[in-house]
Amino acid sequence: MLKDQLNRILYRVGYEISRPLSGTAKLLDHYGINCVVDVGANDGGFGTAVRHCGYTGRILSFEPLQEPFKALRQKAISDGNWETFQCAVGDASAEVTMNVSGNKGRSSSVLPMLEAHIDAAPQARYVGTETIRQERLDALLPRFGLTSSSRTFLKVDVQGYERAVLDGASGLFADGSIIGLQLELSLVPLYDGAMTFREGLERANNLGMTLMRLDPMFDDPTSGQTLQVDAVFIAAKAAGFSAARGN
Repeated sequence: MLKDQLNRILYRVGYEISRPLSGTAKLLDHYGINCVVDVGANDGGFGTAVRHCGYTGRILSFEPLQEPFKALRQKAISDGNWETFQCAVGDASAEVTMNVSGNKGRSSSVLPMLEAHIDAAPQARYVGTETIRQERLDALLPRFGLTSSSRTFLKVDVQGYERAVLDGASGLFADGSIIGLQLELSLVPLYDGAMTFREGLERANNLGMTLMRLDPMFDDPTSGQTLQVDAVFIAAKAAGFSAARGN
């Protein structure tokens, strides 16, 4: 309870205590994940957290914004198995305009922010824009040697832009390259045109993914209502790997 109260206070001024990722790290180990694709990496918080939880495999982190990318690159520079790339990820090769949020870029999005988000976290309101190069994961990941024999976990934290990221990875899902998925999903509308919680669950189900975890990530500090969760999924293909290990 004390940690939750401290989190609310710090969030109001632009900071947040990282929530433990030990459960997700256990899934990575249990299902033999050897590559994490970190889309919307910000300053590298997710990569750092899974490293602290014992994950030693490859990390490919994608962050479009200048300042967060500098911090990301600094965190990864001494890790020989962590690669960083400054670009946006979506459904087409194009230039996109990113709205930059005031909370160190954590709430930045291609999509307009709605009042419900601003009311819950005023410091997250947009303070500028950056024009960014966007690419499809279908085009990016094969360049790094990822194939259907890879055991890849795709983490997506793009503030409502999840639909475009998944559309741009359709070929990777079709050939079985991605066997784990994490989506940040909103329980109430926070970005105009964003993927909804129900749509995210249905989309993952249609991709043959089974829901494994729901972790609250963003609460309204006044009402206590959970506004965003991380939904973690594993494919049936990975379940077969677990059985073969005798788990």
